[in-house]
Amino acid sequence: MDIRFDGKKALVTGAGKGIGRDTVKLLAKCGADVYALSRTQSDLDSLKAEVPEIKTVCVDLSDWDSTKVAVEGCGPIDLLVNNAAIAKLEPFLEVTKEVFDLTMNVNVRQLIQVSQIVARGMVERGLGGSIVNVSSQASLVGLTNHTVYCATKAAVDSLTKTMALELGPKNIRVNSVNPTVVNTAMGKIGWSKPEKAEPMKRRIPLGRFAEVEEVVHVILFLLSDKSSMMNGTCLPIDGGMSSTGV
Repeated sequence: MDIRFDGKKALVTGAGKGIGRDTVKLLAKCGADVYALSRTQSDLDSLKAEVPEIKTVCVDLSDWDSTKVAVEGCGPIDLLVNNAAIAKLEPFLEVTKEVFDLTMNVNVRQLIQVSQIVARGMVERGLGGSIVNVSSQASLVGLTNHTVYCATKAAVDSLTKTMALELGPKNIRVNSVNPTVVNTAMGKIGWSKPEKAEPMKRRIPLGRFAEVEEVVHVILFLLSDKSSMMNGTCLPIDGGMSSTGV
């Protein structure tokens, strides 16, 4: 399936590593004019060295005012991938205010802010657009020590549906992807111990974790006109884990 984004401007948050980084690369390969946003300048510099045609934006999305300036500075955007997120794991009985507030700010509040800025521009131009929120299987199933992370990703799914409802009449589609553990560099570190990884893999009918490209390809499909009747969808990329209820 040939997907092209020639003449489209895309913004990807959390673009420095993993899913966001590979999404930037493939969007650029498919002809999009891409803005890569990350809080880590060194990641953006190395990404720019790989894909010189992209634009880079360095900002900490937990800072409301700086985020507003940075995102508005990108100008009109046709395609948005809300990928930025953090995961600070704590058992339920040990959840702290600091971790709750930071995780909510980064995983939920900034998604609302960035999407508002981008969607307002889409509405003003009257050309529509497509937004993909990167959620997680953690919104669909309970995971030990992931209390706050699971809650934020459930919020992302709820936001996806509400955004789709309100923005759909303006020809702006909003969907989310909900991957299982992904074999990014960070994912490999976090799930490197067999005693942690194997019980999770046993819950996945395909018996393995996802590769980065398996998530990125779905993101690009949802951004593209190939998915033109998909709106408000929260799409698991989890090898069947959430469907089986294991």
